[in-house]
Amino acid sequence: MAPVTTHNALARRGIIGGYIRVMDRLSRLSAYLACAMFIAGVLVICQMVFIRYLLGMSTSWQTEFTIFSVTAAMLMGSPYVLMTGGHVAITIVPDALGGISRTIMRLIASLFGLGFCAALAYASWVYVFEALHGGWTTGSVWNPPLWPALLPMAIGATLLSLQYVAEILRGES
Repeated sequence: MAPVTTHNALARRGIIGGYIRVMDRLSRLSAYLACAMFIAGVLVICQMVFIRYLLGMSTSWQTEFTIFSVTAAMLMGSPYVLMTGGHVAITIVPDALGGISRTIMRLIASLFGLGFCAALAYASWVYVFEALHGGWTTGSVWNPPLWPALLPMAIGATLLSLQYVAEILRGES
């Protein structure tokens, strides 16, 4: 007689399991990139403070770079946060109900999250391509092209959407 397997064990096999593993790896990779972007932002802030306050010189690109890098870090780190359950969640009602009600409520919440993130990903990619093809710049003193600053939003929202799918398939939504 074959051993009884759980839903989670079945979800880790075959194509679904492969998809979940690929998304978990991509989410970890995006978290490492997010960490690097955050560190870059912090280092540039330190450099800006040194240049501005210790040397008395003006700065032109540091504030904008820091805004872009820290925002990119937040967006690129979001799939990992979802994967690890590190996001803020109010679960008093689902936890009180328990059982199938909790599972259904979490699935519905995950589907809403997926819908929002998919719409954000689509709009973000449109925005990136408009900025790229339109030659948009930030309009600041530094005035870099805008599309590289927008790209992490599109990638992060896309990976977050795909991670939502993985979480739903994992059965822990």
